[in-house]
Amino acid sequence: MASTLVQKKFKNILDDTLIKEIENIGKIASFQKDDIIIDINQPLKHIPLLLVGNIKILREDLDGNELLIYFLEAGETCTMSLTCCMGTTKSKIRAVAEKDSTLIMIPVDKMQKWFHENTSWRNFILESYQTRFDEMLDAIDNIAFMKMDERLYKYLINKTKLHDSNIILVKHQDIAEDLHTSRVVISRILKQLENENKIKLSRNKIQVLEL
Repeated sequence: MASTLVQKKFKNILDDTLIKEIENIGKIASFQKDDIIIDINQPLKHIPLLLVGNIKILREDLDGNELLIYFLEAGETCTMSLTCCMGTTKSKIRAVAEKDSTLIMIPVDKMQKWFHENTSWRNFILESYQTRFDEMLDAIDNIAFMKMDERLYKYLINKTKLHDSNIILVKHQDIAEDLHTSRVVISRILKQLENENKIKLSRNKIQVLEL
């Protein structure tokens, strides 16, 4: 199964020799929805390549409040964990399974070796950095320049793309934590969006109407 998944997700990204090495040395790890995959201040000995599922990457303030930075999809890796690995430091992020997910874990020393010796891996890592950098800039812009109703609606749109469905199974409290605000604010804005015929609300379920 691991071999098939790695081939499927990375055959057009990494060369065949590297894919075989990943299959041989990588360790498969499975997580259920809401499981913590990497935690803040956790020493990192492996880097994750996501084979199945989605992962959300979060930062935490001094009061323990979380802020969503970006999502990972199958065929991607977390560049913030890569940065920590290269500096042999502890994790500065929390990675949480958005839904049931399967990863293959690669030893840190291999990551560094491949970066210098394998062109396909180096290109994959550099492109991942660029993608994540753009997403973090987007997150900063959202916080700095967008009103909460705009941020929330964009969040919902991104969720529909992530899950390939216009129906989102999520609690108002979970959205509030992702957007670093209160549940009351989220519930009020969701009701406003429903009145604008942009969404339809049900218990722990939101249907996005305008796509």
